[in-house]
Amino acid sequence: MTETLLKVENVKKYFPTGKRNFLGKHTQILKAVDDVSFTIQKGEIFGLVGESGCGKSTLGRCITRIVEPSEGKVIYDNEDITSADSKRLKLLRRQMQMVFQNPHSSLNPRRTIRQTFMEVLKVHQLASGKEQKRMEEILEKVGLPVDALDRHPHEFSGGQLQRIVIARALLVEPEFIMADEPVSALDVSIQAQILNLLVQLKDELNLTILFVAHDLSVVEHISDRVGVMYLGQIVEMAEVEELYQNTLHPYTKALMAAIPIPDPKAKKEDLILEGDLPSPIDLPAGCRFASRCSECMDICKNESPALREVKPGHLVACHLYNE
Repeated sequence: MTETLLKVENVKKYFPTGKRNFLGKHTQILKAVDDVSFTIQKGEIFGLVGESGCGKSTLGRCITRIVEPSEGKVIYDNEDITSADSKRLKLLRRQMQMVFQNPHSSLNPRRTIRQTFMEVLKVHQLASGKEQKRMEEILEKVGLPVDALDRHPHEFSGGQLQRIVIARALLVEPEFIMADEPVSALDVSIQAQILNLLVQLKDELNLTILFVAHDLSVVEHISDRVGVMYLGQIVEMAEVEELYQNTLHPYTKALMAAIPIPDPKAKKEDLILEGDLPSPIDLPAGCRFASRCSECMDICKNESPALREVKPGHLVACHLYNE
């Protein structure tokens, strides 16, 4: 039996936008994350995938409390952290770390790597006289030399910088890492190295990882389970092999069809989405994918499908699979 480390229950994140009325309230609401629920098991890599703007990064930031959820609960290791105060959050930061998309912007260009690492250790009160040994061990784990400590970020390549960012996250010995598109800013030749490094570190340090990405081929390589997001909601979720071999939701099928095949002679069925993408400010009453779905039915335009289990461990939100 696997043990649940993270449970997300009906999490919503709404952003007020538009003009204000005479009471000073915004007249429009952007629903970035809208009633999302799922669990992540200890030692698992859970991939969260979808088009840009679907809300996956916002959801990850709600989970780590970088962004405050509008509604719902985030339960970490059997503790509801949604309403944790600043003192408790500081302790949680040791257990829950983030790796951001762009390593160039997540490091202070004026500080050496040693200064950056020392700040982390001091903030979390881990500066106990063994800082040098700890920093050297972490750099070795991510495949960088010790002399990297006394260099500045501009002296490294993008792949090396991402290794440094991963090392910074590992300094405090976390249990959970939210990796927000950690390879999308890197060259293709470097992406595989960083992905393999994350898998290796997960096994060595018994990490649990939420891996956010828009590239399905990358997610397939690294994930144990995958959730597919569309306009703020999860529309399909399953173990990685099941999802890729038995894709159910029309949106997931379209994403799969967009994965490039390295063999130029291989034939592949094109699945081009037509219709307009609904606005997250003015969402339709029925299925959010109905306007772009080739299999749309009358019920899809009027009734929003619930995420339900159609096979053991395989959930989908689509009226095509209603009993």
